[in-house]
Order: sequence, then structure tokens, then C-alpha cells
Amino acid sequence: MDFDCLDIDSITGFDWDEGNIYKNEEKHGLNYKKIEEVFFNEPLLIVEDFIHSKFECRCIAFGKDNSKRKIVVIFTVRNNKIRVISAREMTRKEKRFYENNKNNPYI
Repeated sequence: MDFDCLDIDSITGFDWDEGNIYKNEEKHGLNYKKIEEVFFNEPLLIVEDFIHSKFECRCIAFGKDNSKRKIVVIFTVRNNKIRVISAREMTRKEKRFYENNKNNPYI
């Protein structure tokens, strides 16, 4: 399937709804504003999630918030807006992956 969801240049903002705006803060201590920061800081590594991309393109962003905390964000793109599915701090394995691949923004 080719969803072409990695065209970050066409993104116009974020799409939060009442069902998910506070979910990550409750589960993982990440405020939605901190999650958004990941997409504005470098290096940002984005990988398409082919395993979970059954009906729409799903991607995984590896990056840092403004306080340098390493965060992983699972998201999709709808109507040129990032719709966050889940976000949390990176595991040790994810941190290694990020550090080894951060110079290649689209894998």
C-alpha cells in the first residue's frame, strides 16, 4: 500500500480531539504541547509503520522535545494534519535506533 504519508512539507498543523488530547499525559506524562515539540526539533527521524498500516498510513517519529527528552510518537496524517495516536518516552532499544539513524530522517 502506498499512502504517501511522509510528505512532512505538506503538514499544516495538528489534529487533536477530546478523546486523545490528554490520553498521553495520563498514560505517559506527556502533555500534547510537548508531543508537538518533537516535530519542530532536530534531528527528527520518521519511519513508516507498515505493520500497522492496514487502512491508512501510520508513521513513527523519533525525536526530542524542547527539554531534550527523547520521545517516540505514533501518528497518521489526515487532511494535511498530524493526528497523534500515541506518544511516550523512548525505550533503550529505541534510543539506540534513533542515535544510529538520526542522520537519515526518512528510513
